[in-house]
Amino acid sequence: MMAARGAVCRWLLCLCLAARVLSAQDKPAEKNPLAGQPAAIAEGRAIFRFTCSACHGVDARGGLRAPNLTSGVWTHGGSDQSVFNTIQHGVPGTLMPANDLTDTETWQVIAWLRSLEAKNEAVAGDAQHGRAIFFGDGNCSSCHMVFGKGGRLGPDLSRVGAARGSQYLRDSIREPSKYIAEGITEPNKDLAQRYQQVTAITLDGQRLSGVVLNEDTFSLQMLDRQENVHAFLKSELRQVIEPSQSLMPAYTPDVLSDRDLNDLLAYLHTLRGQQP
Repeated sequence: MMAARGAVCRWLLCLCLAARVLSAQDKPAEKNPLAGQPAAIAEGRAIFRFTCSACHGVDARGGLRAPNLTSGVWTHGGSDQSVFNTIQHGVPGTLMPANDLTDTETWQVIAWLRSLEAKNEAVAGDAQHGRAIFFGDGNCSSCHMVFGKGGRLGPDLSRVGAARGSQYLRDSIREPSKYIAEGITEPNKDLAQRYQQVTAITLDGQRLSGVVLNEDTFSLQMLDRQENVHAFLKSELRQVIEPSQSLMPAYTPDVLSDRDLNDLLAYLHTLRGQQP
């Protein structure tokens, strides 16, 4: 009987030790073992462009559906280990999927992303003046919200400084229709809001313009320019017009000078999801 108990104890001990070994093997290193290695950086760039650029942009400075990865600000943890887990396992409740990259490939991607942080474009401008433009003469807050203050016709910009690169923002202000905006994907939100302009013409000839909230084959939900929500069956509409252009006006140099634009960008760069 004692021998049997001893055998069971030894068997349980072996199981515990095996579990610890597997746990240690499954857990990524705290630091990137390939950090700073030119060959790893070059390979990481190629892997990123093939695997990640459709959402994050070819230069990792943010695309229509995913944030800028060159700012050094990481929503889901910025340590090498945290970024590794985000890439491999994704983020539940967001558009970030799990990836089937090997450990080596994941570390190579991280090595490339880290190499971009030092090269991240600096924003030279007066952020305080930029804030005054945003909430004042620039009239940006009539459509965009920051920390609960502002409109809803455009994307919430409360963390745009972490999610979008400076060149993307500059283009979006000067040429809004260059990118038909999508909202910034938020934690615990399955899909980003799509800010497609729409004009709905009812059967009696009434025209309503605004942005799409939801749309499928049979129905349309929209937010009009006065931020009223409308829901229609498409059978109730004479026509639905969705031009490939932004509802936002173009802030050309005669409307917003280069200096004021730099100040506005400096302010937007400070918006990283945490209210000061």
